[in-house]
Amino acid sequence: MATVIVHHTIRIITLAIGDAIADHARDGDIALNESDTGWWVNFIGENGAIDGYDDPFDSYGKALATAKAAAEYAAE
Repeated sequence: MATVIVHHTIRIITLAIGDAIADHARDGDIALNESDTGWWVNFIGENGAIDGYDDPFDSYGKALATAKAAAEYAAE
């Protein structure tokens, strides 16, 4: 089950394993999802376009901190 926090008006969605980004995130959201290689930070754009970093983060805490920093920047 996905969880949602709001940071500086930006929704940050942490997806459960098996959750699809398109099922939980909308334009302007940041989605965090775990894979075998680490935690991915995905930025959801217009029409569901997904962009993100080239490499995953090695922990949820690092991914969340990065998402919060991006939310602060986007909210300015």
